[in-house]
Amino acid sequence: MIRFLFRRILLGAFVMFCVTVIVYLIFYVGPGPGYVARALAGREAPPQTVALIAHRLLLDRPWYVQYWHFLLQLLHGDLGYDYYHGQSVNSIIAQAFPVTLSLTLGAAVIWLVIGVLSGVASAVKPRSLLDRSATFVALIFYSMPTFVLGLLMIELLYYQLTIHGLHWFPGAGYTPPSQSLFEWFRGLILPWLTLALVSAAAYTRLTRAAMLDVLGEDYIRTARAKGLSESRVVFRHALRAALTPVVTQFGIDVGTLLGGAVITENVFGLPGLGYTAVQAISDQDLPVIIGVVIVASAAVVVANLVVDLFYAVLDPRVRLH
Repeated sequence: MIRFLFRRILLGAFVMFCVTVIVYLIFYVGPGPGYVARALAGREAPPQTVALIAHRLLLDRPWYVQYWHFLLQLLHGDLGYDYYHGQSVNSIIAQAFPVTLSLTLGAAVIWLVIGVLSGVASAVKPRSLLDRSATFVALIFYSMPTFVLGLLMIELLYYQLTIHGLHWFPGAGYTPPSQSLFEWFRGLILPWLTLALVSAAAYTRLTRAAMLDVLGEDYIRTARAKGLSESRVVFRHALRAALTPVVTQFGIDVGTLLGGAVITENVFGLPGLGYTAVQAISDQDLPVIIGVVIVASAAVVVANLVVDLFYAVLDPRVRLH
């Protein structure tokens, strides 16, 4: 177990190293040092500021010296300085990441519960009315773009209720839980449902397919022959083995969303990483773009590491060596 964990951490570190190399080549080497200094300083910056930034970032030195300086900054947890807004990138990420984390974790719990339970129900009674209904609903949400569902949520559950005097949901914005836990929860219900309903559809189909394969295994027949209750056979034996592909997909989805749920955050006006990235791209704010890319990559790597560790817990047939 320790050896496996050590190997996975080394692999994750290597992946992050490759990401930093690619990011550096794209944003620093490709455009040229003159353009990079101008982009970092902002379009309105005077020539003296541009020259000072080029000197501080060693852009007048060989590329390998520049990259080593860039890598050392990242290893010390320094994502750089945003000259456009006059603050560190770390502070910008620190403000945006809790919003994205709240959105991702809340939606993940909802879509996992809905997707797994509906998938199990469909697999236990295949080709039944329940199975066909769950599959039909899953296909509807699976084919629906996130921004369409988000706008429908705002129209039906915010605008229509508000004009009838029912102020149940805010239309946009984010309230930190430190200010008001209730307002934080109320403001995230619609974004949670938007993300969860679209994502749960895939988990319904994935769980159903995995459960149908597992329910045909010999050990499931043996468990039933021994007189175990159907609920124990389904949830204790079959579901545990069928969750492996679900956990794999879950890790990918959560890791990706932690890098910024771009569409959902922009539809609901949530100042998370996705919203911040879009604003940075519009403003050509290069340091913030680089910081978001690094954080998003790290989120995917960590999520996949956690998924690998869960394999052995969920499926006794998997051993970590």
